[in-house]
Amino acid sequence: EARTLGSGVTSLVVFLAIAVGIFYAAEVWLEPGHGKNAGILAAGLAVIMLYAFALLERALKLNLMSRLASQVIIVLIPPLALIFLVLGTIFLGVATPTEGGAMGAVGALVLAFVKKRLSLEVIRSALASTTRLSAFVMFILLGARVFSLTFYGVNGHIWVEHLLTSLPGGEMGFLIAVSVLVFLLAFFLDFFELAFIIVPLLAPAAEALGIDLIWFGIILAVNMQTSFMHPPFGFALFYLRSVAPRQRFIDKVTGKWTEPVKTSQIYWGAVPFVVIQIVMIAVVIAFPQMVMHYKGPAIDPSKVQMTLPDMPGLGGGGFGGLGGFPPPGAPAAPGGGLGLPPAPGGGLGGLGTGGPNFGTPPAIPGN
Repeated sequence: EARTLGSGVTSLVVFLAIAVGIFYAAEVWLEPGHGKNAGILAAGLAVIMLYAFALLERALKLNLMSRLASQVIIVLIPPLALIFLVLGTIFLGVATPTEGGAMGAVGALVLAFVKKRLSLEVIRSALASTTRLSAFVMFILLGARVFSLTFYGVNGHIWVEHLLTSLPGGEMGFLIAVSVLVFLLAFFLDFFELAFIIVPLLAPAAEALGIDLIWFGIILAVNMQTSFMHPPFGFALFYLRSVAPRQRFIDKVTGKWTEPVKTSQIYWGAVPFVVIQIVMIAVVIAFPQMVMHYKGPAIDPSKVQMTLPDMPGLGGGGFGGLGGFPPPGAPAAPGGGLGLPPAPGGGLGGLGTGGPNFGTPPAIPGN
């Protein structure tokens, strides 16, 4: 059934509809107390309830859902929960990106423990891989810094900035040229080299042309995502190659021989996704408001008006009575601008030279 679908699709669609209903009800319930985070929390609650029901159905053998629906829900939700543990906590504001990565590591350990795959050897291998990758990143960062200092020392960044700002087409010509350049460099450089070496050279030119740096950063980020998917150094291609079968094998469900997956097939299979990324780059460039909607409409300073309220207690209206300056056409208030009668010896009324008269101090008993 998992291969031929059949009635399994109907069962899966029904449970997806149930999940949507749970999501909508939970969002309405959570919105008064959680505001914009209600949608994320409601989605998490719907997924948890659906997963719990699938586990209960399998344990009690209720036969309410097809094998396909049960397999999809039980197998697919834990990895999605791990992704939510990283990205969801960041979007909710619960964790910073660094803390989100730590939560993802803890979630991976929990999943490995639940699947009974957690061992000292697995932990040792994970620590070694993490240390190796961190060392790679640090050396790339150091090399990029040395290159930048040398390049800046000979004023290379000024030459690059003048070159990029002089491209024909102005802002649009610059964005198209940079997008093509980054796309081609992504064939041979991964994200780290592009972020540490290329981006610092492009950002000053973008700022000089008046391009919003957040918009420019999103364009580069979408562009650099293609480096994971095209040969010869695409990480996603290597991940697929590591899990794809290299030899013929017998499928456990159908019992038929299945041919191995060739590397060329993986490369050609990634082409549609690379095309989608290119289309998204064009969309982000053509519609910048997709990114810059946070700025809101532009404000014209010449149309800004300031209206002061009428304050009759301050010398006859507005601020005209302050400091002995009455409004036009109104007589000056006696004693000063605050409209108070003159106090003997000066004081607040006339703001005269003498000090205020507070009267005779009271007698102190015993003196």
